[in-house]
Amino acid sequence: MSEDESGIEAAGAEAIVETAPIDAFETLAEYERRSLAHVAGLPEQLQAAGLWRGIGYRIGQRRLVSNYDSVAEILTVPQITPVPGAQGWMLGVANVRSNLLPVVDLKQFLEGARSVLHEGHQKVMVLRQPGGDVAVTIDELYGQRSFMEEQEVEVEGLADGRYAGLIDRAYRTADDVWGVFSLDRLVRTPEFRHAAT
Repeated sequence: MSEDESGIEAAGAEAIVETAPIDAFETLAEYERRSLAHVAGLPEQLQAAGLWRGIGYRIGQRRLVSNYDSVAEILTVPQITPVPGAQGWMLGVANVRSNLLPVVDLKQFLEGARSVLHEGHQKVMVLRQPGGDVAVTIDELYGQRSFMEEQEVEVEGLADGRYAGLIDRAYRTADDVWGVFSLDRLVRTPEFRHAAT
């Protein structure tokens, strides 16, 4: 290869070396401009007008849904140590990550009938309350549920007995009616806060 040919090759290589980073940089800059122009919201940020979302679960025969903000976490029923002198609906306390949580049988508190605990399958919802968290048993967890305003129906007997004042609206989906249950009001009720007999 002659000196001229190697010089041309070297100059061509330099041109490639010089233009490749600029082209790559411009390409990346263009990608950034496009991605910033199309910022998709997170699922919880995407709100259609009239849409309400919550966590769905079952207590007895009632399908209920509660606001996400009321639930700190959902766990499988932990090992429970009974507390002598407590109400029947107060199952005891559980050690969850070095925190003692009172565990309440929500069905027994609301309906007077004890929940059948299915070890390893049944869930508890951990609720924030003044003075410390509390775990409540649920019979079945359905996960996230979304409802539109036009699905709202009358409460129709969902708010009977101890449910009164805790369910203020309901939604219908197919054949099911879901009562919107206020966990915040539940943890503030005097009966719920005094578990001693």
